[in-house]
Amino acid sequence: MAQQHLEPTDPLSGHVGPSTGDALADYLRSQATEFLRALRQHRDSGGTAAGAEGPVDAARALRRSVRRISASLHTFRPLLDADWSESLRPELAWLSGTLGMEHAYGSRLERLLLALHRLSGAVFPAQGVGPAAHSAPAPDRAGLTVGAAKAGALLDRQLTLARTRAHSTALQALGSSRFHAVADTIAVLASEVPLVKSATGADLHPLAAAAQERLDDAAAALPLVTAGHPYNAEALVHGLSPDPSPHPQDAPWHQVRLLLRLHRYAREVLTSSVDVRLLTAGQCLDRHRDASEAAAAAAQAARTPRIAPATAYALGVLHADQRHEVEAARFAFQQCWQKQAVST
Repeated sequence: MAQQHLEPTDPLSGHVGPSTGDALADYLRSQATEFLRALRQHRDSGGTAAGAEGPVDAARALRRSVRRISASLHTFRPLLDADWSESLRPELAWLSGTLGMEHAYGSRLERLLLALHRLSGAVFPAQGVGPAAHSAPAPDRAGLTVGAAKAGALLDRQLTLARTRAHSTALQALGSSRFHAVADTIAVLASEVPLVKSATGADLHPLAAAAQERLDDAAAALPLVTAGHPYNAEALVHGLSPDPSPHPQDAPWHQVRLLLRLHRYAREVLTSSVDVRLLTAGQCLDRHRDASEAAAAAAQAARTPRIAPATAYALGVLHADQRHEVEAARFAFQQCWQKQAVST
């Protein structure tokens, strides 16, 4: 990956080297090489070793390279063979999603358990999430009320089960013929990039600028004026809805997060520098997604049949807390984005 510099840069400026199809080919080859290196690391570590950090780090490295290849195929698709690109993109999306679920469930559990202890005033030292085949470290629930302790135990059971299943699904995926077909395609990409004939001398800036424009338009459509208030009641709108689907207000924010990632990766193709403001904005939207999904998990747990009222109450408080975290993340993004708009 290109070396990261911490000083902010202007959008799509300060690029190093050519910004043509050759630069795109070099970038895709480098990401394909990173994928193959991570795959080799994963295989060398055994992939299933309990408690080993190697498989976890390798899986994350696989996802990083897959996301960047997929994003480049999306942003710069006019410069790439259409049939090849359109057939590979859904496979990369499948692989990235499959590899990401295990980590997502583990992080969600840790976030909710920490929030339960924070809301209860109990001390719960921060701990890393354990290996996939095991649950996160069980906290000492001595300082919790009965309802909060049972809520934590319920979340632990549900999310640990989901995480274990996600781990098994990921292992099955990595051993499947579908994955081997994707890996073979990326292995070829490490040496041969299927550019169209006109791509060699084509300027990448218009396509990268289009990705930035899509991001700017989506961000402009967000209710940033409302999000600019430190607190508002929108976090709890639909909070008692019987619909278990994702919160209806979150979708536009999730879309901006995805577009921001596409913009960042397009910049990587053009320049070796990193815009710290974009990283900060992305971190705000990551917090938004994590809090939104954690709130949904708390709400889902509260729908468990025959749980005690005190447990349901604790889960309701936890849901409200995470929805307030959603609002806090929106506020932080609004502050960051408005400063970025003024400075550009």
